[in-house]
Amino acid sequence: MADSRAPDSTRRSERSRRAIYDAALALVSEVGYGRTTIEGIAARAGVGKQTIYRWWPSKGAVLLEAFLDLSDQAAREADGGEGIHEIPDTGDLEADLKLVLRATVDEMTDPKYDVPSRALAAEGIVDAELGVEFARKMLEPQLQLYVKRLRAAQQAGEVRQDLDPRIALELLVGPVAHRWLLRTLPLTHAYADTIVEYALHGLAPRPPARH
Repeated sequence: MADSRAPDSTRRSERSRRAIYDAALALVSEVGYGRTTIEGIAARAGVGKQTIYRWWPSKGAVLLEAFLDLSDQAAREADGGEGIHEIPDTGDLEADLKLVLRATVDEMTDPKYDVPSRALAAEGIVDAELGVEFARKMLEPQLQLYVKRLRAAQQAGEVRQDLDPRIALELLVGPVAHRWLLRTLPLTHAYADTIVEYALHGLAPRPPARH
């Protein structure tokens, strides 16, 4: 009969993994990505550095997984623990897109998400493999939510039938990402709303409303 008092290696590994996630995110916020090291993460987490190297090839890989976990926790909290995040479909595409783009602005301006996001974006330029993983695991699932909502809008006749949802979504998220990444001007809800209006209605003058 197994000794119920024997250490649970699975539980111990999960505790260590969680401690490493927390340590990586904390250190990047406190000292920056450049000064964050595997040794520093290990010391902060209370584990040996070989434990980290056994699970991840680099500090960038550690940070990516920690950030994915952080984002998953946020999605679960937002959706009542279900872990399912969708762009709402109320029948009003403009209102739905404004809602989600405002939420994106809130996340991008929250230091808890902003700092590791910038670190991963910057490191992904230097480390192509990490950049591909960041796009595949973090960005692509979020972009597919826009694709799904825009396809529903096509079916409802809210947008053109020949519209390419993948290109259309870039009209929404591209400007926000550009302003965030380059810090050209502040990210605000008003800016997010205007982006949605420009994307949906274009830049050409509108005919005067009929009364």
